[in-house]
Amino acid sequence: MGPYGEAVAAHHSPMSGTDNYIIEFTQIGGSLKVTAFDPKTLTEVSIVGAPQYSQEFLTRQVVKKLEFMLAKKAGEGR
Repeated sequence: MGPYGEAVAAHHSPMSGTDNYIIEFTQIGGSLKVTAFDPKTLTEVSIVGAPQYSQEFLTRQVVKKLEFMLAKKAGEGR
């Protein structure tokens, strides 16, 4: 996380194999907003968690949500 609470980093998801997602952490009051963005599909999702959770845990959760949304979008294209 940067000196001002912002963090933008490319993240290689162990759950998705070869996809690279952009993960952003933003402190909002007593909560931490975590956003995941897939540059291939331009899909973005967010979660809000307690800052006591590790960045690794929150990253896993937001990546799970992103991959769920990507699978849902892929199913709609049939």
